[in-house]
Amino acid sequence: MGEHSDPSDDPSDDPSLNQPATGRDPARPDADDPSGDPSPNPAPAPPSPPSPRRPAAPPWLLAGLRPSSAPVPWAAVARASVGMAVPLAVGLAVDRPAYGALASLGALYGVIGDTADAYRMRIFNIAVPQLFGAVGVTLGALVFDRGWWAVGVLTLLALVSGMMSSIGAVASSSGLQLLLFAVLGAGLAMPEPWWVAPLLFTLGGLFILLLSLLAWPLRGLEPERAAVAATYRAVADLLAAAGRHGTGGLPGPERDAYDTRRQAVTDSLNEAYDLVLARRAREHGRSEPLVRLLAELNVVIPLVEAAPAAHLRGRPLPDAVPAAVRELADAVATGRPRAGGVPDDRALPPGAGPAERAVDAALRHATSVVHHAEPDPYNVDDRLGRPAALRVRVRRATRDVLLSEDSWRYGLRLALCIGLSQALVSLIPVPRSYWVALTVTFILKPDYGSVFSRAVLRALGTVAGLVVAAAILSHVARGWWDVAVMLVIAGIVPAMTAKGYAFQTAAITPVILLLSDLLSHEGSGLLLPRFVDSMMGCAIALIAGYLLWPESWHTRIGDRLADAVEETAEYVRCAFAAPPDADRAERVRTRRRIYRDLSVVRTEFQRALTEPPPTGTRARAWWPLLVAVERVVDAATAARVRVDHGAAPPAPAEVAAIERQLRELADGMRSSAVLVEVRADLGGDEKGVLAPLRQEVRGARAIASPQRRTGLTGRAPRPPA
Repeated sequence: MGEHSDPSDDPSDDPSLNQPATGRDPARPDADDPSGDPSPNPAPAPPSPPSPRRPAAPPWLLAGLRPSSAPVPWAAVARASVGMAVPLAVGLAVDRPAYGALASLGALYGVIGDTADAYRMRIFNIAVPQLFGAVGVTLGALVFDRGWWAVGVLTLLALVSGMMSSIGAVASSSGLQLLLFAVLGAGLAMPEPWWVAPLLFTLGGLFILLLSLLAWPLRGLEPERAAVAATYRAVADLLAAAGRHGTGGLPGPERDAYDTRRQAVTDSLNEAYDLVLARRAREHGRSEPLVRLLAELNVVIPLVEAAPAAHLRGRPLPDAVPAAVRELADAVATGRPRAGGVPDDRALPPGAGPAERAVDAALRHATSVVHHAEPDPYNVDDRLGRPAALRVRVRRATRDVLLSEDSWRYGLRLALCIGLSQALVSLIPVPRSYWVALTVTFILKPDYGSVFSRAVLRALGTVAGLVVAAAILSHVARGWWDVAVMLVIAGIVPAMTAKGYAFQTAAITPVILLLSDLLSHEGSGLLLPRFVDSMMGCAIALIAGYLLWPESWHTRIGDRLADAVEETAEYVRCAFAAPPDADRAERVRTRRRIYRDLSVVRTEFQRALTEPPPTGTRARAWWPLLVAVERVVDAATAARVRVDHGAAPPAPAEVAAIERQLRELADGMRSSAVLVEVRADLGGDEKGVLAPLRQEVRGARAIASPQRRTGLTGRAPRPPA
């Protein structure tokens, strides 16, 4: 198995090879057919002129321009409007409009970082990056108008910023603001004394943080509780889809629905555990509400494990089962458990087979925990492992960054691009030259998506935003009218951010230009420099940050998927080769870790799909194998659940054969650049507990061949739009 084989090499994709062997045109049933026309010598019909075909946009571009279906975050919209308009109003009231503009600019980056639901996470997502931003603007102001000194300092800060991005979300945002504010400080004349600018930037961001925390005393744990309840509802949807196969047992729309809902459960579990465990890591002692939430989250895991066993049995579960889980979700969301405890047995129909018994036992256990008044605070384990102490995580992150090849590679890419942009504007006089480096910084974010598509989408979004900005700058009088306009356009930023990167850029551009006008009083004269500088930044990012780095346009998703396959082999060994009294919690953590890793790989696939050929094409060729690996993990979990509830355990030789096939699949994916067909020789009891797992492993190895893309599992799944 290799990392990739281009689908263009597959002869089945050639339309000329998919025609009937007789050479007849299937679009004309009368061609060469005596029954098509009773006349022995039919007159030839005049050829119809070919209909003109309109050029279609490439799929990778359409994927970025298609707005996301995410709901509008109305609370964030209100915070952005108030949080950015109030500093402007205060600045005008004290006759310091430039001060108000700087504070509003700091608030803008607070709005961009205001993405967390949990209140404690908002503190980290907004406050920590703001502190790095204050450091950045201070360092940038020290080299303002210093020529090559500015080039050297910003290049060094770009290296640090890029390496920080590999640590995590908060570190990535902090590195981004460190570099962004340093670029602003080096390109804009800041007010004196030196501490005024960082103070104003920080106050603007902290004002957004204050607005986002106003409801904390009233809502408390509501975001965490809502995340756990959402997990229960996702599990209910998964159980409702379980057992609904396509025609003849092959994957069809019903199986696609089950896979989609299983992915939703994985994402929901990841989010809920991240919120609850992140809060527990900062709590001293055992908080009863947090203990209850963690207990409620832990007991949903057996339901998740029982779902694939129920799905493989081939019959839908009774409607009472998902309905009971939704009732539990309502109890979790409200925080008001029912006094009666476990409901009437008639609401939970017993099953005859191991899968039915697993679902029934898991549901009864979840019901007893959710409706129990006082969970034992010392009998609730962390199914993902409790986070280490902060100092330990900082030490680990620092070591990983300094020793990571990917971290250094990205830091050097960003440093090269920032150095080139600053050197270019130092040699060529460019109005508002700091916009070039700002554009490069926004585009070159490895955790934000494809560099190529972000550069193209930023260019398109900038053009759209300039049209709106032109109307504002040419028709709105400077002064208090700016406050009214800011109330409107600032609220659009979080609304458009939820729709996609191009939409976010289009929304931010008028805001930036309005604030720039308050600082420079240039009006419509800002439009052309903004356009030129943005296009220069996009060009530098594409050439120096994309084309010159082959790993940026040769995707590494094959290596990441191979790691997941090897982890799956270890999970199979752990689930069946271990002694009966093995630590079940360890098996649960292993399975959750695999699904979390597969979720990361899936995200990498989705980003690769937004790349132009050959990367996007290769990602589409690999997509069925990713889905097949997820199904292998499902089948292994289902087999383990059936054994736990009465099915005969498999023979060690069967387990070893499956483990060997998975490890061979992983090794082949790493060692070859071409996918090679492999027929998995897996024998065993076809009525035994591992029969579905063997079928999925065979299908995974067959899918790895482009000539047999449909493989043994039927129609190949479609990649996400």
